[in-house]
Amino acid sequence: IYISFSSGCAIIRPPRDGGIRYRGLTQEQVLPVDYEIEYICRGNRVIVGPKVRKCLPDGTWTDLNQRSKCLLPCARVWTSLENGRVTVHPPGPAVEGTILHYSCLEGFILVGRNSTQCTKLGKWDSPKPVCHCECKKKLYIGALFPMSGGWPGGQACLPSAQMALDLVNKRTDILPDYELELIYYESMCDPGEATKLLYDLLYTEPIKIVLMPGCSSVSTLVAEAARMWNLIVLSYGSSSPALSNRQRFPTFFRTHPSATLHNPTRVQLFQKWKWTKIATIQQTTEVFTSTLDDLEQRVKEAGIEISVRQSFLTDPAVAVKNLKRQDARIIVGLFYETEARKVFCEVYKEKLYGKKYVWFLIGWYADNWFKIKDPSINCTVEQMTEAVEGHVTTEIVMLNPETVRGASNLTSQEFLAQLMSKLGGKNPEETGGFQEAPLAYDAVWALALALNKTVGPLKAKGRRLEDFNYNNKDITAEIYRALNTSSFEGVSGHVVFDAQGSRMAWTLIEQLQGGSYKKIGYFDMTKGNLSWYGNDRWIGSDPPADQTVVIQKFRYLSQKLFVSVSVFAGLGILMGIVCLTFNIYNSNVRYIQNSQPYLNNMTAVGCMMALAAVFPLGIDGLHVRNSQFPVVCQFRLWLLGLGFSLAYGSMFTKIWWVHTVFTKKDEKKDKRKHLEPWKLYATVGVLLVIDILSLMIWQIVDPLHITVEKFTKEAPKGDVDELIEPLLQHCSSEKMNTWLGVVYGYKGLLLLLGIFLAYETKSVSTEKINDHRAVGMAIYNVSVLCMITAPVTMILSSKQDASFAFASLAIIFSVYITLVVLFVPKMRRLITRGEWQSDQQETMKTGSSTNNNDEEKSRQLERDTSPTARSTATAATPADCSSSTSEPGGTGRKCKRGHGKLKGGRKTSYLDSRPTIFPISAQQTALFVSFVSDTCCDSWEVINRRLENLVLIASFDASPYLKTTHALNHFNVQMSNPQLILTRKIVDE
Repeated sequence: IYISFSSGCAIIRPPRDGGIRYRGLTQEQVLPVDYEIEYICRGNRVIVGPKVRKCLPDGTWTDLNQRSKCLLPCARVWTSLENGRVTVHPPGPAVEGTILHYSCLEGFILVGRNSTQCTKLGKWDSPKPVCHCECKKKLYIGALFPMSGGWPGGQACLPSAQMALDLVNKRTDILPDYELELIYYESMCDPGEATKLLYDLLYTEPIKIVLMPGCSSVSTLVAEAARMWNLIVLSYGSSSPALSNRQRFPTFFRTHPSATLHNPTRVQLFQKWKWTKIATIQQTTEVFTSTLDDLEQRVKEAGIEISVRQSFLTDPAVAVKNLKRQDARIIVGLFYETEARKVFCEVYKEKLYGKKYVWFLIGWYADNWFKIKDPSINCTVEQMTEAVEGHVTTEIVMLNPETVRGASNLTSQEFLAQLMSKLGGKNPEETGGFQEAPLAYDAVWALALALNKTVGPLKAKGRRLEDFNYNNKDITAEIYRALNTSSFEGVSGHVVFDAQGSRMAWTLIEQLQGGSYKKIGYFDMTKGNLSWYGNDRWIGSDPPADQTVVIQKFRYLSQKLFVSVSVFAGLGILMGIVCLTFNIYNSNVRYIQNSQPYLNNMTAVGCMMALAAVFPLGIDGLHVRNSQFPVVCQFRLWLLGLGFSLAYGSMFTKIWWVHTVFTKKDEKKDKRKHLEPWKLYATVGVLLVIDILSLMIWQIVDPLHITVEKFTKEAPKGDVDELIEPLLQHCSSEKMNTWLGVVYGYKGLLLLLGIFLAYETKSVSTEKINDHRAVGMAIYNVSVLCMITAPVTMILSSKQDASFAFASLAIIFSVYITLVVLFVPKMRRLITRGEWQSDQQETMKTGSSTNNNDEEKSRQLERDTSPTARSTATAATPADCSSSTSEPGGTGRKCKRGHGKLKGGRKTSYLDSRPTIFPISAQQTALFVSFVSDTCCDSWEVINRRLENLVLIASFDASPYLKTTHALNHFNVQMSNPQLILTRKIVDE
């Protein structure tokens, strides 16, 4: 469908299941003249019809009379027929609706339908026919059989190979168009003779498609030369491990298992008995070296370690001693029979046998090899029998032990019967290669099945087996691929090849029990199937361990220690609650108010949090699972960190404020009079926020997790082959030392600064923070304990009990001392002096109606009093106080005061310099009484300064106060007579 335009062409619709590819991006509805579009199809559909159209000047597209379609294609293999012709209708690609007609060339018969059609699903509606020829083509096999020489294996292997060829050629389902023919020579197992015969095989007609040599030395020669002629080599009698080298022998296969076939069985047994560590000892020859190299690779892939590898040439004494010295337990021995007797004589001498050891040997020794007298050893038969007891042997199985019919439709016993008939009654023991005869028989069957498998793929490529020549790599590659994937049941067992072209066969496993070998199982390497009889017997109750058993045992905190420390921590928390309650309840008492009770509350809460951290410090893997342990770590960190910040931060804030205010110059003294509490709380808040942020960053960037510390193994008591490896869980992070360095550095600076401030303010006296000296003592205590505890706990981190005891007791002691120093003196003062009772009773009497006139007069008096009048007092030497019992009312202190000078030589005090004695309330009296008590044994200069503070404080605070009479009675035993008289005078006024 299109519309004609004079200036171009309209966009047309694409075919169904297809689209249009434009040159560049365009949004125009009219495309210019000479513009080309291309049809494309979805999926695997193909275009049938014009694929490209071009815009003509008349506004139309080219070839509009031919419709373009997107159709599914059918397989192109059907469009060709070997030895025949194919007609396609309609002409073109084979797509939906295409019909093919088949016919054969002269001399060939069409087998199958003569036509087929491609359906809408993209499939042909019938199988592809073939053109068969009634004649069979011959394929030739070149073979070398040693009928004499070192190994005359051809005596039995040649008849068995001919038996296999006869059966293959009679089968109609295997190579129906071909006939296999064997061309063989006698090699005498001699590489020199084999070289001449190989030349004849290669340079004389007909062309051989495969070579079949025997003997390892002959097979090595043939396999190395065959690569130059693109020939596959299939050996029936070669066991050298060197032939498994795929780089050197890329086209070599063999039905005779390699000497390394014992190794998969050994690895299977290692895994069965859960051994991960073995040792080896070998005689220094090529076959054993190659076998051991292969074993090393296989055990490595299985996750098994060869911990000791020893070798010897003739004398194994040193090698056996090294095995004993390095604690070898599972030992693989690779040596000939004569050397085996030497080895086990040394084994007996070194006591390298018994319930702790297992030896693996080769199974082709004589059954009584260890009982044969050998002049080269000095061990008796009884000693040898004792040393070899319990060892395990592996031996390759060359005849299928099961009664199954394989590819040849013969059981192994039927094969032996036919072979004996073919040999004409010869004695099997006198016939060379009788044991290997099943391998030669299966070699022919493996070749026939592989060639049969290549027929189809070669036809698909237009090739045939009869087209093979020594330059044709494609046919060789197909035969190689078919052989490499061979898998069938033969008379020698299941036939399959590994990656190196070696046969994977069954292995017989035997164990020496009571001086004779017992079959304990078979291993089928092809299927990885271990047939186990379960009659293995050990000197001990079970198979020995491959090494001394290491039992991992976690070290946990002593529960008695944990409970004891927890009791003290709990009592400390209870003490903190009592102190906190006391501080809150008595917050209206002036003495408590002057100690900044909110900061003391923070100290108490911080102390309780620090004590609460003791509990998670003692929780370990004995109490929680590993998944919960990081949570415990977090509790440790946050409780201890925030508890320290609250407790120490509030004390640090107090001492910092005292130092800041009372170490200023005299001209700034007025600023001392005003204490703004919010600044103190803000300071604590800043310290707390710094800790919270630092802990949050730590746990986000590098969170705490479990790490396990391992210790030196320990030997338990008793005759057991075990060691105990202690383990200890820690809370740690990837950069633990860095984070601890930052935290310890910051906290350490605060501690040092706190000590400095406490020392600087030790002689400062202020009523606004009346417990700063106690705070200083607490800071000394906390700082010293922290600076000792931090490095010691790091050193003792591997000793869980000592580390916990040191850290937790340091926390407990510092908290106990802090609470006692800060709160017990306040409790004692309020209890012994009854100050909270006096304040409460006075408050109940007066309520909020305190004598405002008196208060106002006091403040007016303060303003009227000039500094000049106050300075008239002169300093005196400190008083000399001594104990005395002469005071009325009981034992008291007798103080000899210094005196100042005034006009007329009269001894005066600060009070004498006042212009008048103003009326004072009971509140002011109580404060003065407290002042007198505090100033006993102080110099007059200190007394005058305190009295000045007393006047300032008394003039603007209306909190509850003590009764005057009660105060006087209480201080009768605390003051000298002049003080008592002075006090009574003030009270009377």
